[in-house]
Amino acid sequence: MTYSAKRLPKVTGASGWNAILPNRTALPQLDEDITADVAIIGGGFAGLSAARRMHILDPQLKIVVLEAGQFGEGSSGRNSGFMIDLPHDLASDNYAGDALATDQEAITMNRHAIAFGHDIADEFAIPQEFFDPCGKVNAAATSAGDQHNMDYAVHLARMGEASTHLTHDDMRNLTGSPHYTSGLHTPGAVMIQPAGYIRMLSTGLSHRVGVYENSPALGFSHKGSGWRILTPKAHVSAGKIILANNSHVESFGFFKRRLMHIFLYASMTAPMTSEQIKRLGGDARWGVTPSDPMGTSVRRISGVGGDRILIRTGAEYHAGMETTAGAVTRAGKTHDRKFVQRFPMLSDLAMEHRWAGLLCLSKNGSPAFGELDTGVFAACCQNGLGIARGTLQGMGIADLVVNGGSDISAHFAGQPVPQKLPPEPLTTIGANAYLKFKEWRSGAE
Repeated sequence: MTYSAKRLPKVTGASGWNAILPNRTALPQLDEDITADVAIIGGGFAGLSAARRMHILDPQLKIVVLEAGQFGEGSSGRNSGFMIDLPHDLASDNYAGDALATDQEAITMNRHAIAFGHDIADEFAIPQEFFDPCGKVNAAATSAGDQHNMDYAVHLARMGEASTHLTHDDMRNLTGSPHYTSGLHTPGAVMIQPAGYIRMLSTGLSHRVGVYENSPALGFSHKGSGWRILTPKAHVSAGKIILANNSHVESFGFFKRRLMHIFLYASMTAPMTSEQIKRLGGDARWGVTPSDPMGTSVRRISGVGGDRILIRTGAEYHAGMETTAGAVTRAGKTHDRKFVQRFPMLSDLAMEHRWAGLLCLSKNGSPAFGELDTGVFAACCQNGLGIARGTLQGMGIADLVVNGGSDISAHFAGQPVPQKLPPEPLTTIGANAYLKFKEWRSGAE
């Protein structure tokens, strides 16, 4: 059997997270044939976590990670950097559900991933500004948003989870913005500089496993009892393959018409001057997600790269897994408007970076996880929780490959297969109409 990549990952706009970091020493491109016990296709949160977990479980394993582009510039370095422990269903109205047992299990699993991230931060000396366990805030800007937060707080209390209500004044003291009417702080989330985290993790792992960038897998086929992976300049002969390439698992022919490829858009300001920082006020680092899941996420960061603000909103479904520079520009106009709404005192602060990032959802919220062919495994489709669930899926697939399974792998393997989507163009029309309606309904959130 041969699996050929129908398409390769294509990024749109340079990730601001990556652009503000210092220049780095590039990791090698695979340019000679090698062998491995396990080859991992994809060098994001899932792929790198799988590599580290397998090395811990069996240090004798020969492991290879193939990243199509540069570490930190792909989808893993393009999100807004929230490693979230609590229920965070993007398809819901306010994150609060009725299935307490399901949510409690998800929280337990997400916290396994966060603990794994803490270990990585300690092991590879990742600084606090790249991995900050400060919690996050659900921010409300309307009476409906206030109610969403109250409903969510009740849901969390039913599960024994802590949260703290923040008033309008509390939110202004935190963010400097007069926009927010209330907030709900939850302590378990970690704020990540995603490109910095991925760059430091990939470099650290390169001393223990084979880590290659600019080395996309063009296809793979059976070779003896294992597999032979084709890259632009060389081959990898491996006993087993892990696909940790999220949406692009479909590019190799798996989960056809079962995955939803959603682009989210972000803008990041230029560094603030000392006068602008004083004018804004608030804390130097914080992150808010909207009380309405289709609203606007905002981060303020400081340290490497300067004191900046990131704003992310806007979602589009693209079946071909590509968006355009024009779409980034259009989203940027919305970002500028929402930025001024939140920070009228910073009307003179320009945006410096704009980009798109790709996430993967399934209609029924299921992962693309498990053994797909003999010796071929997938850890994909994180359904909007890319950092926590990607890390956790990497851990789970490593457990499955090395030890035959664990509670983590069973958590994913026990979920149903992603549901099939309607035929095109119905999915594109329906998904984008739904996303636009939900964004419109979120209003000032």
